[in-house]
Amino acid sequence: MARRIISALIAVPVGILVLWIDNKELVITACAVLAVAAVYEILLATKYLQNRFLSVFSFIFVFSAPFILNYGFLNTRYISFAFIVGLFVIMLFNHKKVKLAEVALVAFVSICIPFSLASLGFFYNADPEHFGAFSAHRTFCVVYALTITWISDAGAYFTGTLLGKHKMAPDISPKKTWEGFFGGIITAAVFGVLLGKGYELWEFVFTGGNTFSTDVIFLSALAVCCSLLGVLGDLSASLIKRECSVKDFGNIMPGHGGVLDRFDSVLFVAPLVYLVFLWYFPVIDKV
Repeated sequence: MARRIISALIAVPVGILVLWIDNKELVITACAVLAVAAVYEILLATKYLQNRFLSVFSFIFVFSAPFILNYGFLNTRYISFAFIVGLFVIMLFNHKKVKLAEVALVAFVSICIPFSLASLGFFYNADPEHFGAFSAHRTFCVVYALTITWISDAGAYFTGTLLGKHKMAPDISPKKTWEGFFGGIITAAVFGVLLGKGYELWEFVFTGGNTFSTDVIFLSALAVCCSLLGVLGDLSASLIKRECSVKDFGNIMPGHGGVLDRFDSVLFVAPLVYLVFLWYFPVIDKV
């Protein structure tokens, strides 16, 4: 527990600093670095990292993908197609060592992980027609997606530790319980309201007034959906670790594991928050 708290005390200020600087390029760079680290951890766990050509080619694409997606200077579909073709070229020239299963997994994680994390950068696009509200409240969007994910996980952890008796998925994640599952949902719902009201209070404290209001009911309901999807992401990562016979994907954060151990749920939640906010944005400017 002490290691988890110490790691959090180091990581949280770094994350706050990145968001406080409020720079699109910095956020996208952070997403790219995290994506490379996550893919590296999966390739290390599956022992596919041993193929240098496959790994390096994957890392180059993974790092580039968030920039390509957010700036649109290249067609994402063409680049993804070129990446897949490149993987097969590597397999053909190194077919004695590189198998189809390796190519399939590298393609899957190299596309899914950076494309998912890039969702956090989408909030920083400034197209008034589609992203005007995001541009004004982009930090809140990112904070909401990350905080709901991690606070739900924390709520599930502490509830399960204190009250957990009924195993949820013993063959995949032995420590998860149904008590923890519902504790995470309740925690997320409560913090959906707190984040909305906290955002309004933040503006009032620094400006002396409020130019917007938040739909806290919607934020709370969305938080429940995020919690459910976060559990799916967490269990998916646990299944991969179990098949690879590893406890954690890494040890970059003592007590928490690797990057993927902390961002497995975010990979599922961030795109959902972005897509839902495109449909309905719960921060309403006052006329």
